[in-house]
Amino acid sequence: MKRLVGIVSLTILLGGCAAPLTTREKGVLGGGALGAGAGAIIGNAVGHHAGTGALIGGGLGALGGGLVGDQMQGQEQRQDSQASELEANRRELQRQRQELDALRRDRYSAQGQDPQYYHDQDRYNDPQYDNNSRY
Repeated sequence: MKRLVGIVSLTILLGGCAAPLTTREKGVLGGGALGAGAGAIIGNAVGHHAGTGALIGGGLGALGGGLVGDQMQGQEQRQDSQASELEANRRELQRQRQELDALRRDRYSAQGQDPQYYHDQDRYNDPQYDNNSRY
């Protein structure tokens, strides 16, 4: 019977480690370990009940660690979402710049003028470029 329980426990333990831990899960494990350690120390010092203190402290620590880990995971997800939106905006801006350059080339070549000269002149009027900068 002990062998069966050991095999089942080992299977569950190894199966749980198949995927990387999320931030929430790391918070639960860290909080539970710290809570169990603190509970064991306090339980032993107060009434020589280290096991009971470890169980209570572990449960409370896991709960607190899970809440903190959940908040951290939510923040990571928001940051990832903002980063993907920023990248999409950057790509759209690059596409629009290329389209604008193509329109300028078409406009100036239709007029028989050198598009590079006028492109450089447009750059001097663009607020993106600081015309007053010193080297």
